[in-house]
Amino acid sequence: MKAIAIIPARAGSKRLPGKNIRDFKGRPIISFPIQYALQAGLFDEVMVSTEGEDIAEIAKEFGAKIPFIRSKENATDVATVSDVIYEVLEFYKSKGIQPEYVCCIYPTSVFAFPEKLSEAFNLFSASTCSSLVTVTKYVHPVQRALSMRNGKVEFKLPEYAKARTQDLEIMYHDTAQFYWIRTADFLKEKTIFMKDTMGFVLDIMHCQDIDLESDWKLAEYKFEFLSGSK
Repeated sequence: MKAIAIIPARAGSKRLPGKNIRDFKGRPIISFPIQYALQAGLFDEVMVSTEGEDIAEIAKEFGAKIPFIRSKENATDVATVSDVIYEVLEFYKSKGIQPEYVCCIYPTSVFAFPEKLSEAFNLFSASTCSSLVTVTKYVHPVQRALSMRNGKVEFKLPEYAKARTQDLEIMYHDTAQFYWIRTADFLKEKTIFMKDTMGFVLDIMHCQDIDLESDWKLAEYKFEFLSGSK
């Protein structure tokens, strides 16, 4: 088996209850990454890791596989995505299967378009890196960050207080959209951010982490804008 897509969809979201199957533009939001992964044509299997029966049923309806129910240990809010990936790989190992590559796609990744998954894979597979993470630029230099105590602000890094923003190093953050990993390397390090991790830069309009109602609205606005520009 060359590659599998893992979509980790925990049932117990606290900040936005039920967000992984909430209606987004007329259908459950998890259906988008499932559809994108299937359309990309890169995967021998597209599976969803979940402990939620409703999530599992919806995932199967849109074409994903549910080969097993996620363990209680990995269904808590302290379990990491690396824990989930490892559990999935252990399950496949028990069946005598070890994919060469894994792509972990978050269940609310409505911008993980098939062409992005393919572009990232082509760059990653041609490299010697152990993993690839999607990143985007901070909209303002983090070196100019302010801390606040008792209503008063001060520069967190005062040595940059007078620096021009255009002279500061561009910094990036994880978009929490999708990751590519080489299975053999992951099984050694058991983390997505390995010693040799490639960054795949996304425009800020092509990513949106969804934790709050305002994040959801922003994702809808961006999706409408991008759909209208195609």
